[in-house]
Amino acid sequence: MDQDQAGLAEFPNAQKIIGDVADPLLWQNADLSGLTHAVINAGVANGGAAIADLDFAEWRRVMAINLDGAFLSLSAAMRALRAGKKGGAVLITSSIAGVKASPGIAAYASSKAALIHLARVAALEGAPDQIRVNAIAPAGVETPIWTEQKFFKDLAAAKGGAEQAFRELAEGSTHLGRFAKAEEVAGQIAFLLSDQAALITGTCLVADGGYSL
Repeated sequence: MDQDQAGLAEFPNAQKIIGDVADPLLWQNADLSGLTHAVINAGVANGGAAIADLDFAEWRRVMAINLDGAFLSLSAAMRALRAGKKGGAVLITSSIAGVKASPGIAAYASSKAALIHLARVAALEGAPDQIRVNAIAPAGVETPIWTEQKFFKDLAAAKGGAEQAFRELAEGSTHLGRFAKAEEVAGQIAFLLSDQAALITGTCLVADGGYSL
């Protein structure tokens, strides 16, 4: 629900909400009147530690943002949509990590798996008010969630840049041989929020380049 200044220019009456998505007070005080669509998207990754070595504080940090924050955001959005009495659509950003197990990402993967089921429960609860709720589970997407990781910076330095590093990662993990662009995922989200997807609710769109096959 946060937008950059360029995005706000297209919506002069939009309210920019800044704060910790895992803070209940942020959503209690947020004015979401008139809301018709929502994207629940805030998320962070956890470092590559096995479950036996994962610090509980790190587990809680990831869960607080990825799951608690999503729940609070979704709850606020559902209340606003229900109050508007016009229906609406919500999209929750999960991850292929919530579908296919991988080592070293227990907190992140668990939070993303929970989001898929949260979307299904919300879809059932929202249906009587014509509120659709879906999730999307991308695999690799060329975003800062990768480029800010030390291992990626090291790979980019070794391969000659971020583009080459992304290609190296994708060729070893996706059957289509590339990661998604952020714009492609945005298009998939826009479809699920649109009237063209008017009968789609409670589903999770897997867009992983074949990674989970």
